[in-house]
Amino acid sequence: MHLTLQSNIRLNNGVQMPQLGLGVYKMPASPSTVETIKSALKFGYRHVDTASLYGNESEVGAAVRENGRPRSELFVVTKLWNSDHGYEQAIRAFETSLELLNLDYVDLYLIHWPVRGGRGDSWRALETLYEEGKCRAIGVSNYMVQHLEELLAGARIEPAVNQIEMHPFIYEERAPVVELCRKRGICVACYSPLTKGIRLADRGLQNIATRYGRSPAQLLIRWGLQKGFVTIPKSSRIARIEENASVFDFEITGDDIVLMDGLNEGYSCTWNPADAP
Repeated sequence: MHLTLQSNIRLNNGVQMPQLGLGVYKMPASPSTVETIKSALKFGYRHVDTASLYGNESEVGAAVRENGRPRSELFVVTKLWNSDHGYEQAIRAFETSLELLNLDYVDLYLIHWPVRGGRGDSWRALETLYEEGKCRAIGVSNYMVQHLEELLAGARIEPAVNQIEMHPFIYEERAPVVELCRKRGICVACYSPLTKGIRLADRGLQNIATRYGRSPAQLLIRWGLQKGFVTIPKSSRIARIEENASVFDFEITGDDIVLMDGLNEGYSCTWNPADAP
């Protein structure tokens, strides 16, 4: 499987989404964050994933504007937060995010969580924003099978992306939603692919990583890429950001992919939406 830092996933509306992204959760609203993101873009990242909740949309926008690369070469994701659900509220929240980013458009706008009650109206708002050309693609995050089935039953425009927690330690539990996404042409994007560092010391993972002369983090990122997922590791350390992107000069064998799949233990390092109504 030939993958590079320039590899893309073609979304169901034809938009090309860079397969490796930079997550910026918990990066502060400060000049240091702008410089960190600019360094990542200089290294070769083209995809930055933020959210209204993160409080750093202004910094992401500044880095995108100042980094020297054409806007058309970069892919910016932001998300609708829980308190902004509803048709009019979602429209206003998007306009606020776009103003903070200070960009002409967003490449991908996601519903951050499947909030009960308002998510249907929120999706209608995203459809409107897409049709108006304010975002190149729309999607959801943390949607499990029941949430997707509800959305798909009434959507005029199907989501292009479903961003979920994904790593080998929760792989089996996520199989049903991954299967549904693939059946409907919805790209699966993985957040927390490194389990927030909590499972990097796992003995089985370390044993496999040692055979490749790689860090456990690099192995987890490569696993997600080879599975065909968009993968979004987060780090604010330049050395780690570069290490996370240095995963394109080796390939995990089929046997070792199976071993990594077998690390599954139903472990979630974030709030698990599986039982959310």
